[in-house]
Amino acid sequence: MLARKPWILGLCLVTGTCAGFVALAIAAADELVLPPIAIALFSPGVRVAEFLVPGSHESLGWTFGWFLRIAIATNALFYFAIFIFVVYLAERLFKRTAKP
Repeated sequence: MLARKPWILGLCLVTGTCAGFVALAIAAADELVLPPIAIALFSPGVRVAEFLVPGSHESLGWTFGWFLRIAIATNALFYFAIFIFVVYLAERLFKRTAKP
C-alpha cells in the first residue's frame, strides 16, 4: 500500500524528523521539571543517547555532537514509525468505508 505512494513515506520521514527534533528540544529544556518516564515516552532518543554515549571518553564537543545525533535519529525513527502507523490505519479505515 505505502510502496505505491513514496511521497507519503517522504512526508512521514520529514515530519518525523521535525517532531523528533522538537521532542528533543522540549526534553532538554524541561528535563529537570518532567519525570523521567514522561521524557522517555515522548523523547526516547534522550535515553538511548544517555545509554550509548558515556561509554567513550572523548572531548566534550565530540560527546555532545554524538549525543545529539543519536537522540535526533532515534526520535526521528520513533515518530516516523508512529506517523506511518497512523497513515496505515487511515488507509485501512478509508478503504473499508469506501466499499458499499
